[in-house]
Amino acid sequence: MLQGLLAAAALWVGIVGPAQAQDAVSGGHAGFIKSVQGQVLIVNAAGQSQAAQAGSTLRASDRVETDAQGAAGLVLRDGTTLVVGPASRVDLRDYRFDSTTQDGNLLVGLLRGSLRMISGLLGKAHPEAVRVETQTATIGIRGTDFIVSAEAP
Repeated sequence: MLQGLLAAAALWVGIVGPAQAQDAVSGGHAGFIKSVQGQVLIVNAAGQSQAAQAGSTLRASDRVETDAQGAAGLVLRDGTTLVVGPASRVDLRDYRFDSTTQDGNLLVGLLRGSLRMISGLLGKAHPEAVRVETQTATIGIRGTDFIVSAEAP
């Protein structure tokens, strides 16, 4: 109830748009873009893209793409931090997090480029629920800070 009221208030005062307010109510909000360098795009499940900027909302089905000079810092609701390197393409394939029970799961797909991940509450409480997929392997995360890179196919 409180989350819905906060979303409605943020919409009313113009802090967020209707889609962001709906995300807060529906739980579709996975996190946000903390920092951007160079050209960074957020591509939604329908294939529509928008330029990312600090504060942009991420949904559990979004893709983040960076150009050759681009990079982005992402923060998920559980505090997981993702740093997407230059010339990268990263899919947030599945993300669910219950802040009360700290249950959920995280599945990230690294299609090309590099990714640094620093585990948040989900990875610390349930490391078996956090995975990173590349074109050739799926990595089960048991550490709290790692880097992975993938060549373009």
